[in-house]
Amino acid sequence: MKFGTKAIHAGVEPDEATGAIMTPIYQTSTYVQEAVGKNKGYAYSRTQNPTRHALEKNLAALENGKHGACFGSGLAAIDCVIKMLNTGDEVVSTGDLYGGTFRLFKTIFEKYGIKFHFVDMTELSSISEFINDKTKLIWVETPTNPMMSIIDISAMATIAKQANAVLCVDNTFATPYLQNPLDLGADIVMHSVTKYLGGHSDVVMGALVVNDDDIAKEMYRIQNSSGAVTAPMDSFLALRGIKTLHLRMQRHCENGEKVARFLANHSKVENVYWPGFEDHPNHDIAKKQMRDFGGMISFSLVGNKLEDALDIVSNVKLFALAESLGGVESLIGHPVTMTHGAIPKEEREKTGVVDSLIRLSVGIEDAEDLIEDLKQALS
Repeated sequence: MKFGTKAIHAGVEPDEATGAIMTPIYQTSTYVQEAVGKNKGYAYSRTQNPTRHALEKNLAALENGKHGACFGSGLAAIDCVIKMLNTGDEVVSTGDLYGGTFRLFKTIFEKYGIKFHFVDMTELSSISEFINDKTKLIWVETPTNPMMSIIDISAMATIAKQANAVLCVDNTFATPYLQNPLDLGADIVMHSVTKYLGGHSDVVMGALVVNDDDIAKEMYRIQNSSGAVTAPMDSFLALRGIKTLHLRMQRHCENGEKVARFLANHSKVENVYWPGFEDHPNHDIAKKQMRDFGGMISFSLVGNKLEDALDIVSNVKLFALAESLGGVESLIGHPVTMTHGAIPKEEREKTGVVDSLIRLSVGIEDAEDLIEDLKQALS
């Protein structure tokens, strides 16, 4: 089954009671049981809900996985992965990553005796010194947030297997339309469904997809025990959003390329970070493991002045100054003061997150209008 067909049909069946073609919103906390221990597969909605169940099956199918689990946010999904570890375990993570992930690792889990190493994973040679017998998880973002760095998933899978560690890939920026980490050897795929999968800036949600039955068993145990599940209405909205994921991603990619090429030729722009450029670091790996290059772009300004970046993000008209990404509307953000403010300055700048860096989530509007908006803001 091709991707667009799976996006619309996978995990979804007409409602048995009414024939409704859209999955109903099962807005219920509990279910009547025929007798003690005898029910219709559902007992309590924290543990299982038919609307959420349909979404979880749909997401698993899109990632070519067997098991999916949805959570109240992307960070709740990451929280589930780290709760699979024990005190004394070590995690090797990409250094350029979402600020909320960094904050969760450093301020929540580090105090429980889990050690985190933040590494430049674009260079495989830099990873080996951090791998030891305590390494239990390798955490990868690709493309990374916000520098759009590309990490070789297949190579990281080989390293993880040699270390007897689990490889988890945050696939939020690429989406399953552009990239399928499980097919490349990853053990867990994580999504902030809030972003491209929901696609309409009206849902906060996270998800995990796995193939391994033992990992799935632990994933569902933690999901139920911790209770950070997503609600039926949000599950319905995410299912609705996914039905147009392939169409939206095509437009995001088309617009992203046009905007990136405009910025690359602007006199006030110093650097443009977009994996589709042939001179982008690891562009060849992006071509190998992605089907296109997405609608996320970051760029820095000539002179690297904070005030210049703040002027631009304050003077756009179509781009909305807001956190998040992946919606149909275009967003602009300033990582240093917004999404990556939780990361210390010295750590940020090691990865290229400088004061003038601006991040764009290019939406599905007409590209010519978006370029005109950036042109007037840059002037």
